[in-house]
Amino acid sequence: MGGLVEEPVKQVIAVVKPYLVEKVLDALQHAPLEACSVTEVKGYGRQKSYLDQYAGSEYSLAYLPKVEISLWVDELRLEEVLRAIVDVARTGRMGDGKIFVLSTGIVPWAEEGMAEQA
Repeated sequence: MGGLVEEPVKQVIAVVKPYLVEKVLDALQHAPLEACSVTEVKGYGRQKSYLDQYAGSEYSLAYLPKVEISLWVDELRLEEVLRAIVDVARTGRMGDGKIFVLSTGIVPWAEEGMAEQA
């Protein structure tokens, strides 16, 4: 593997309400992140049945605007980053969002000139 070192990095995907994105990113400003990306998305979770009842048709489906924040975090600092997200994004209301944590394995950083992929 050409001297490639496995780093214990996790990918955190947080799907949050659009009006909370800036607050979440501010909370993560000093967090120990390896990388971050932000994407506008649409979707639904447990509130789907609520939206169907509200729209008055069992066939109607509303996709709500959300924002997906993808972070790559050192495994040893994962809890700290998750706590920062939850403290800001949790409102206690339906549709707060979701947080997913994925294992990434080997992370070859582009600036190191490595050709192999994770």
